[in-house]
Amino acid sequence: MRDAVIVEAVRTPLGRRKGALAGVHPADLSAHVLGALAERSGIDPAVVDDVVWGCVSQIGEQTFDIARTAVLAAGWPETVPGTTVDRQCGSSQQAVHFAAAGLVSGQYDVVVAGGVESMTRVPMGTAAAGADVLGERYRARYGDGFPNQGLGAEMIAERWGLSRTQLDEFALGSHEKAATARDEGRFDAQIAPVTTPDDTVVSRDEGIRPGGTLEGLAQLRTVFTADGVIHAGNASQISDGSAALLMTTSEKAAELGLTPIARVHTAVLAAADPVIMLTAPIPATQKALTRSGLTIGEIGAFEVNEAFAPVPLAWLADLGADPKALNPLGGAIALGHPLGGSGARLMTTLVHHMRDNGIRYGLQTMCEGGGQANATILELL
Repeated sequence: MRDAVIVEAVRTPLGRRKGALAGVHPADLSAHVLGALAERSGIDPAVVDDVVWGCVSQIGEQTFDIARTAVLAAGWPETVPGTTVDRQCGSSQQAVHFAAAGLVSGQYDVVVAGGVESMTRVPMGTAAAGADVLGERYRARYGDGFPNQGLGAEMIAERWGLSRTQLDEFALGSHEKAATARDEGRFDAQIAPVTTPDDTVVSRDEGIRPGGTLEGLAQLRTVFTADGVIHAGNASQISDGSAALLMTTSEKAAELGLTPIARVHTAVLAAADPVIMLTAPIPATQKALTRSGLTIGEIGAFEVNEAFAPVPLAWLADLGADPKALNPLGGAIALGHPLGGSGARLMTTLVHHMRDNGIRYGLQTMCEGGGQANATILELL
């Protein structure tokens, strides 16, 4: 029986908005991780059947099928195709799902899944600016207001009874975990340093800020409602970055002399209320556990994207997972959230963490625009 295994996973460091990676074209960020995959694995890129690439704001520099542009920018053979995927924040996690499905079905033997977003060069919301993207029938069902993730986060905090102090404590913890991981070198193996056009070498994530305090966060103004709990300090950072995973089957890996790291054990989707928008990771995780036959206690590491602090905290409350296993190296609040690249970034971090610590099963899930979520269970090999 055919399977889908990950044999290499790499990412760029994540740059802050208008930060160190702002001068790098998103196609070049993408090409950089493609090159790093080939270099680290030793494969001939000509064997790659497809590059499946997540990107949310497919406009301006990120349009014209950036996956194919990245392939050519990387110097890979012109025979290697690429396709670009949009499932909002889960775009590159969906790229992994599509890649896995192609491997299991026999459409692919070797495939790359990943994604990119330069939120500096192509700001969030650019693609929809001035456009009616919903239409009359959607508005008749859900009202005239455009779905707002920040308001959704406020709704989650209220529904789950999460105080600003709880959210801020979680955010501080994200920075502290990420800082510890960085200082202990636990990100080093997954990061391919980027040399920018001015010859600056960027090798570390820019957003990590340890040493914060509740008193300091309390000074920040809430963003979405005057009496709310969401502010810049307990939400994900606007970022630039890219990540990619090289995937194949166990049989093909042996033929090519590659050593699999992890198998895609289970891959599912779920959807929920598009107005609150951010709760679908809960049913997605439940579906993944049911389909896999595993219990929450058998999963040794969880990556639940920190779009806003209430998202993983509500997930934790409903699923009852071990808090110590949740985002053990920090999350998007500290590291950043380059939209279309985040799914592959989380999975790259998860794969390396599982291998480094001998964790058999890991689960990843993330909230997505439209009230959707992917959930993926990996099995260490």
